[in-house]
Amino acid sequence: MTRIDLAGLTARPAQVWGGIRLVPLVREEPLEGLRLHRRVYGGYGVVDVGPRTEYVSYIPHGLVADWSGGQGQPGESAAYGTRLGAYDADGEPPPCIPVRRHHRLVKGEQRTGRVRFLPQHLALEGYLALHFGGPSIVWDEWSRQAVRQGLSPRAEDAYAGRRVRGLAEALRVFEIHPGQCGVMVYAADALAAAFVVPHPDDYRALHPSLIEDLYGETVYQYALYGAPVPEFTARVPDTGGLRTLADLRAAARAQERAWTEAHDGLMARDLLQTPYAFERVRRMGPYALYRFLPPFLRGGGQEQHIGELITDHKGRTAYLKTFRLSEKQVRRGYLLRRLADCDWHLGRTAEALGTGYAELVARIRAAGFGSLLDAHAVARGVKAHET
Repeated sequence: MTRIDLAGLTARPAQVWGGIRLVPLVREEPLEGLRLHRRVYGGYGVVDVGPRTEYVSYIPHGLVADWSGGQGQPGESAAYGTRLGAYDADGEPPPCIPVRRHHRLVKGEQRTGRVRFLPQHLALEGYLALHFGGPSIVWDEWSRQAVRQGLSPRAEDAYAGRRVRGLAEALRVFEIHPGQCGVMVYAADALAAAFVVPHPDDYRALHPSLIEDLYGETVYQYALYGAPVPEFTARVPDTGGLRTLADLRAAARAQERAWTEAHDGLMARDLLQTPYAFERVRRMGPYALYRFLPPFLRGGGQEQHIGELITDHKGRTAYLKTFRLSEKQVRRGYLLRRLADCDWHLGRTAEALGTGYAELVARIRAAGFGSLLDAHAVARGVKAHET
């Protein structure tokens, strides 16, 4: 598996609010064998991801994947809309934000057939852990911190959905379609995120949670500075062949098909046609949970996303959530990949990139990894390559 396959999901005509475009994804038949429930945390989380390694972020909720077939029984589903902490007499939330410690990003529940995972954070941790160990060979140019601790601590910025201009109102007025199991979120007609679940009931319950998701810097800026996008309009040409309601209905269906083809082939092209590196995180009965990373391509203006995916035994996408990387984040991933390919040797990396030694050092510092360099050894290297 190298690409995201949304077979069985059909894009319906978009709905627009200012610069936000929401494209509903509808299934003809839901995937009955898997259900997703929300578990509300409402605060910051600290996750143990390895020996002496922790992932820290704002984690508003987790998802419980249930393939046991026990939906609807008492105690089987999570409560929606709950919050940690008590409200005061005026109904205001508590002033402090709770901090919750989690054991692993993906963890099996005590009951058979249930797994709790942290949506988006599973993918974000995979991106942050990219070559996290740092230099594999102790070259002179790298500091003691780089050799002992690698890229720790490593941090990336993101914006909560409520800070993305227009998104809250768009989600509030959004019309949920019959059979809807997902949505594509666009800001200034640039794909911000894709969200897919197995069952329409899951989507109705999880639709409001999109406002609590994390979005990248590019999405925030596009929504803030972008102009309103045009609404979807269907035009049926009057060729004289529309004589009955059936003719008009067939023409309207043709317009819907044309929209779907235009959306999948143009607006969502980068997401669907990009080859990804998939890592299987856990098997869940007949399902498998993956996280994926893009190829970190430079130039060309391609959108690049990270995310999580659950597929069934037929390879159908049951669950999908993506996070669009900013250009800065793509550059950092690209640079780390090239350094690792050259065993973190600065001279060979500069040669592979077709650039000079001093320019590579400047790129490493601009990417936020300057503290990993030994200033004296780098200065000697720059002087040596100038002569």
